[in-house]
Amino acid sequence: MSLLARLERQKEREEQKQQTNLASGRQADPFVKLKGRIHEQLVSEIDSKLLKSIDHNSKTQELKDKVSQVVQRVISEQQLTLTRAESQQLLNQIIDEVIGFGPINSLILDPEISEIMVNGPKQVFVERGGCLELTEITFRDNEHVMHIIEKMVAPLGRRIDESSPMVDARLPDGSRVNAIIPPLALGGPTITIRKFSANPLTVEDLINFGTLTPEVAEFLAACVQARLNIVVSGGTGSGKTTLLNVLSSFIPTDERIVTIEDAAELRLRQTHVVSLESRPPNIEGKGAVTIRDLVRNSLRMRPDRIVIGEVRGGEALDMLQAMNTGHDGSLTTGHANSPRDMLARLETMVLMAGMDLPVRAIREQIASAIDLIVQQARLKDGSRKVVQITEVQGIEGEVITMQDIFAYERGALRATGIRPKCAETIAARGIKLPASLFM
Repeated sequence: MSLLARLERQKEREEQKQQTNLASGRQADPFVKLKGRIHEQLVSEIDSKLLKSIDHNSKTQELKDKVSQVVQRVISEQQLTLTRAESQQLLNQIIDEVIGFGPINSLILDPEISEIMVNGPKQVFVERGGCLELTEITFRDNEHVMHIIEKMVAPLGRRIDESSPMVDARLPDGSRVNAIIPPLALGGPTITIRKFSANPLTVEDLINFGTLTPEVAEFLAACVQARLNIVVSGGTGSGKTTLLNVLSSFIPTDERIVTIEDAAELRLRQTHVVSLESRPPNIEGKGAVTIRDLVRNSLRMRPDRIVIGEVRGGEALDMLQAMNTGHDGSLTTGHANSPRDMLARLETMVLMAGMDLPVRAIREQIASAIDLIVQQARLKDGSRKVVQITEVQGIEGEVITMQDIFAYERGALRATGIRPKCAETIAARGIKLPASLFM
């Protein structure tokens, strides 16, 4: 939707809101008429060249200056007496509605906020420092929330309505958006935004945060460079994608990397990276491209490494087959509460591929493909930590055998004292690890 159309729709919504308030006897917004007048002036004064450039995310500052001029002139023409704070508040609201994402625009720009949760028009939560807190920000009504959702998804060619009431999208800054609307969301349209740092975290950052120790970082770097297949496991919001991004940074710069994601979140620093993103079906229910389709296609792209943002379905079978047929050094994440649970989930996901395979055959595939499982967790204080690093050692009978290399005990991630089998593979690649690392 063009900026001009957004301005016209915004003016109509302000007028409808004023009429609704008058009819219900509620106190009207004192700025409604003023906002309507400002929107009229913006529609008539902003030239088409500027509108076109704004729709392509450029010349934003020029539009802000123009909006500011119009706001000040309309206030003067209407002979209104507003304090500096009220004038600035009005200006910010107009700019956020025209250029940004309405009431939550300031939250999106706040670098200290990692997640934004809109639970209907009157309740907005944020996660700051690993803790949830209720904000004072509200929307006018459900229609206002819907308008913001449409602004988020429209540039990506996505849609949301009663026939398709759920959508995943990505903001220009890379933040991940999920929206779900009535009748599925009973309390009103709901938005969940997972923000990502403008500068991706490094391994040094994770060490400083206490997510892992220098010894564990050295071990994981060696595992990635030695082309071990690694799964990062953990619950929602535990920091799996952040850790996957850090692990990916250990991949040598002379290798070709293919990343596959539902919504592109990984930010690899290497030069030879091909990023693939799945696609939902169109209005007719056709044209969908799944993660599994992309995994299959990536095998024809001569990858040195395949990095899958998250496995959650039948693509697990294709991933395991790739790992077992020369595409070692692959990385991915999955939802599970422990390394053993992660293996059970992989079994289930392979069955979702529709192949009638015996359980033992699936377990043999898993045991031969996966080398290491890194378990990540979010603790009660909001901190995110690696709590377990487990080596998959093989299969005995019907059971996949595993061994913890590092475990979180007494408030710290410590070595278990067992030297992993993969140490031989790492040494064979010419990577030296001190024996004291596992003591």
